[in-house]
Amino acid sequence: MTTTSQQPHYTTDQKTELIDLHPPAADMEQLVRVGLNRCPRQLPAWFLYDEEGSRLFDRICEQPEYSLTRTEIALLKSSAPEIAAAIGEGVIVEFGAGSAQKVGPLLEAAHPAAYVALDISAEHLGKATTALQQRHPRVPMLGICCDHSTLSSLPEHPLLRQQRRIGFFPGSSLGNFEQDDAIRVLRQFKQLLNGGPLLLGLDQPKSKVRLEAAYNDAAGISAAFARNLLHRLNADLGANFDPQAFSYQADWQAEQHRVQMALISRCDQVVRIAGERWSFQCNEPLITEYSLKYSPKRAVALAQRAGWRWLRRWHDPEDDLSLHLLEPTD
Repeated sequence: MTTTSQQPHYTTDQKTELIDLHPPAADMEQLVRVGLNRCPRQLPAWFLYDEEGSRLFDRICEQPEYSLTRTEIALLKSSAPEIAAAIGEGVIVEFGAGSAQKVGPLLEAAHPAAYVALDISAEHLGKATTALQQRHPRVPMLGICCDHSTLSSLPEHPLLRQQRRIGFFPGSSLGNFEQDDAIRVLRQFKQLLNGGPLLLGLDQPKSKVRLEAAYNDAAGISAAFARNLLHRLNADLGANFDPQAFSYQADWQAEQHRVQMALISRCDQVVRIAGERWSFQCNEPLITEYSLKYSPKRAVALAQRAGWRWLRRWHDPEDDLSLHLLEPTD
């Protein structure tokens, strides 16, 4: 694994590289300031995914209450030949790749020209693509550490030059964005994919009991994942949060079709972040992320608003989750 912040030199004897476009701490500081001035206060969901946060999220995916990952992997395995035929040839570009544990069936069935993984955590991305490369040695791979939701273009690289691009965004990660932002992100993907299709994984509404359990597991991994955000702010911005001074809460908000996850201040307290003082009242929430759920009908409508044409979907036997294939309308 080689890492560079400039245009890399691609070596055929080491098929996996990493380009690090990670935003600097100064950008984080400004985003924190903006988020804490909102009402209610809310920080970008990608703040959760440093190396430790990514590790904790992998553990969430293993919890019995959180079925999304297992369901999606099973669906990809059973539908991979059909999906491969539908998406055609090209380079698979995965947004928010994380552990890159879902793309394997597509690599085996579609035989892509290359695989490009985008994720916010350089350390996690490096480990994931290295492990994936060992399982799929014939597929050239490239990792790009970035915030894919704001990326205006992919870096220049031989693997991307004059190749058709196929987007892959599994895990219902689009649900972490409120609807207007989700539309913006989907439009951004159109630009990044240069007219190529997008395979989009979206979780669907379920009962309040199932959803709240999925995002607040009995083992407390989801709570640790949320509190790790405070540890990250302490480390990266010199903040002095006491993570134990915040409880964790996950609520299904049916009217908004979403689960809201938040840290709740246990008391009146003052926190210092990058030299500034911020007051939190007792029971005041700090929203860490949303997870919006999309019925097939709402998914089609969302895609259309973002300039995508819906082609078809694959779903699990219980119809809990869908993989939607989209193509740009222009």
